[in-house]
This record gives sequence, C-alpha cells and structure tokens, in this order.
Amino acid sequence: MHTQPQDVNKVSAESNTVELKSSKPNFYWKQSVSYLSTMLLGAAIAWSGSYYFFSHASMPQTRPALAQAIASPVQSRLPLSADGSNFVTPVVESVGPAVVRIDASKTVTSEVPEVFNDPFFREFFGGVPVPPQRQVQRGSGSGFIINSNGQILTNAHVVAGADEVRVTLKDGRSFKGRVLGTDPVTDVAVVKIEAQNLPVVRVGDSEKLQPGEWAIAIGNPLGLDNTVTVGIISATGRLSSQVGIPDKRVSFIQTDAAINPGNSGGPLLNAAGEVIGMNTAIINGAQGLGFAIPIATAQRIADQLIASGKVQHPYLGVQMVTLSPELKQEINSNPNSGLTVNEDKGVLVVRVMPNSPAAKAGLRAGDVIKKINGTPTLDASTVQQVVEKGQVGSKLSVELGRNGQSLTVAVQAATFPVEQQEP
Repeated sequence: MHTQPQDVNKVSAESNTVELKSSKPNFYWKQSVSYLSTMLLGAAIAWSGSYYFFSHASMPQTRPALAQAIASPVQSRLPLSADGSNFVTPVVESVGPAVVRIDASKTVTSEVPEVFNDPFFREFFGGVPVPPQRQVQRGSGSGFIINSNGQILTNAHVVAGADEVRVTLKDGRSFKGRVLGTDPVTDVAVVKIEAQNLPVVRVGDSEKLQPGEWAIAIGNPLGLDNTVTVGIISATGRLSSQVGIPDKRVSFIQTDAAINPGNSGGPLLNAAGEVIGMNTAIINGAQGLGFAIPIATAQRIADQLIASGKVQHPYLGVQMVTLSPELKQEINSNPNSGLTVNEDKGVLVVRVMPNSPAAKAGLRAGDVIKKINGTPTLDASTVQQVVEKGQVGSKLSVELGRNGQSLTVAVQAATFPVEQQEP
C-alpha cells in the first residue's frame, strides 16, 4: 500500500534534481509548456464559440427543453390545459355524476338430486323430505344515465334474470330499479329509476372513431366505486368471434383503458367527455384488452327496448369469414375442405344454416359476398353491420362470386333466433 506514494516522491525528487542541474533544459521545457498552453487556450476559445453558435443558432429549442426536463423529470403523458391540469379531470367532473352503480340479486333454486327421491334413500333416512335448495346470487356493475327522468343504459348480463335491482348515484342516493328490457344478442339493457332532473351523459359519434384516440373509462370495478382509467382506442370493428363471445352480434371497440369486473355497463368516453361506447367485455389472462359496445349500437337497441321492451334483429343465417389470398390457398389446397375458392377478396360463406333466409335464397357454402345493397363487403364485420342496420322482413340485394362468375340474389331478412347462436 505504500508503493505508490514512494514512487511519486521519487519522481518529484528526480524532477527537482534535473531542474537544479541545468537551466537550459528548463528553458525548453517552459517554452514547450507555453506553446502547449497557447494551443489549448485557442482550442478552448474555438470550442466555446462553436458551442455558443450551435446552441443559439442551429438548435434554439434544445437547451430550454433539456432544462425543463431536468427541472421536472416526471412529466404527464396527457396533454395539459392552461392551468396545468390534464383533460381527464374536467371530463370526470362533468360525466362522473351521471355514472351509477347497479347492484342486482336473484334467487336460484336448485332441484333436489334424483338420488334423494329414491325410496331406499328416503327409507334409510327415515323418510325426511329434502326441500329444494335456494341461493341468492348477487352481482354488481355500472351504468350511465341517458335521460334526466331516470333511464339508464347498462349491460344485459348485469341485470339479466334479476329479482331486485338497486341503483346508487355518485351523490349517495339509492333507488329501486326497474328493468325495461334486455337484449342478450347485443348485451344491452335499459333500467328505469323514479327520479327527475338527473345528470345525463353527452353522446359522441362512435362511427368516426380511429385507433389512437384517447379513451376514458369510468365505473365500479371490483366494488371500487367511481374508478377512472385512461388509455386509447386500440382498434374498432372487432367481431364478437374475435373477442371470444360468438353469441353476440356487435362490432366492438377495443381499448387498453383498464377494464375489470364491475366496469360492465359503464361508459367509455372520448377526450371531449362524450360517450363513445359501453364497456362490456375483457379477455381473461390478457392485459390491455378491453372491449366496448359502440354507443351508436347501444343507443339504437336502447330506443327499441324503451319503446317495446324487446328487439328484433335481422338475420340471414350464414357463417362467414373474411377472405384473403392466404386463406384461399389454404382452403384450395386442403382436400377435406370441400370448397373451391376463386376470389381473392370478399367474405367467404363457410356455412348456410338450414331453413334460413340465406338457404331459401339459394346461398351456398363457398360463395363469396362482394356487396350488400351496393355496399362493398371486404370483411365480415361490414356484412354484419349492414345486416344489423336493416329491418326484419326487408330484402337485401347480395352480390356474390361463385365458381368465377358473378350473380345477385335477394335475401329477405328474418328475425334472429335468440336461442340459435350462429350469426
């Protein structure tokens, strides 16, 4: 440990000795140092001038932004208003009072297993009758007020089969709710409470949504009332089969705003505080995959439920898939497919349901739907939307591609059979 200090002292002593013995070498040494100092000074001046020039002329915004980042290292990813708050806060303050909690309960009666009615069993246990088992199931969800006289929009699965519905407002008031109607096909329901002058939501345009727009979810996940989450619109037009609930007829909005059990029926909002969707589904085990019913669909269904308590959905009776060149090649190369596809684009009819409107009109598996009522159908979602917007009993003009030829057939839409889960 003492080696290094000894070496340093030795060098210093030798340097002093050299300096005492000769003044001429010292002169050259000083002269070299002088030249070196002059060169370093010039380089420093040149570097300082270059730094000043570039920092003030070439990159005028670099230094202020850097200084701001250093002064405030944690920045919000949300745009800020003039007072420094983000846009979410005023949205929540405005819409929050119109978001409600819905508690539903129903009594489920379990039948006595057949073994308990066996004479041997009854004799063995003294003939004591075994009463049916009754259990009260409870659940909660969310909803939002669409009319100041107490009409509330929520999911059908939140209130389906409920014996009692209770609606709690953000201000703490609680009301008994009456279910005006449910539609299991779209998972939309309307609940009515007896109250007046209630706060209501503003409705936006879900037809013009684009991926990347802001999305705000408000609801009561896992019993945590008035929870707010923020994300973006991840995608639009997700088919129910893609989401994992093929019995629904909805083209869902996908969002990465956190949605959990209890958020069902709550609003999905845009940056302006307008409702663009109703939160309804998640995929178990996934993160950032939430799905909402477009408000245009939910509102259309709600209007029918309020008017008549039920909804009639137009129905063609086909199973279909969006066609692509890869899918075409896969089908044609598979001898077990039983199909031959000649089209590269469109919607491929995979199956036609027996006795359905499509079957009566002559549609076949392997047909490729190109247009419906003049609307190009490049994906299955478009077909579903066009059919859903029609009326039961109306005729739809369907342009098909079959065996390399084009033909047009008229299909008269029937009422969708709820018990049947095909689209």
